[in-house]
Amino acid sequence: MRTSHIICPLPMQRGPIALGTAFALCLVPAAPALAQANTPAQAEAIVLRPLSFFKVNDLDFGDIIPSASAGTVTIEPDGSRSRTGGVTLAGNAGEPARFAGLGSFNRQVNISLGSNTIWLTGPGVRMRVRDFEIGSTPTAILSTTPTRFRITSPLGNYNFPVGGTLEVGANQAPGDYSGTFTITLNYL
Repeated sequence: MRTSHIICPLPMQRGPIALGTAFALCLVPAAPALAQANTPAQAEAIVLRPLSFFKVNDLDFGDIIPSASAGTVTIEPDGSRSRTGGVTLAGNAGEPARFAGLGSFNRQVNISLGSNTIWLTGPGVRMRVRDFEIGSTPTAILSTTPTRFRITSPLGNYNFPVGGTLEVGANQAPGDYSGTFTITLNYL
């Protein structure tokens, strides 16, 4: 396909009138440009039905540096992080999983895990997470056998953290590792 162009030369003005017109146009002050910018944002809300709960955030063991020796990283329900063996903790990252929900004041709730251990997969050998612990008063190890707690808020809202221990292999390959665990609540 070809295109055609038509050129129509305009008559050129010469002399002081053309120069004066061009000079006069340059002396006109520029009006400020009015600009308007819009940026959309999202708003979110969670409306709970009675006797429900949801995940607030995931269990995060933070950044770790492996060595030639195996070791562990533990996140306590209170957020403290510790290590054993040949693992070095990098930075201050790491936090327990957090859950929240709505029930009835003074109602008893059974909480349990889908499995006592899970596996994190990534670019290297998978790593095991074990010894899940719920942050209640007092803290309790979670297992497939239900642990009972009572909703103490007059409004019926509650929240709880869950920590655990990660087993890091010797010379663990660097990269992101992830896995899933299931928390089950039964309202009594």
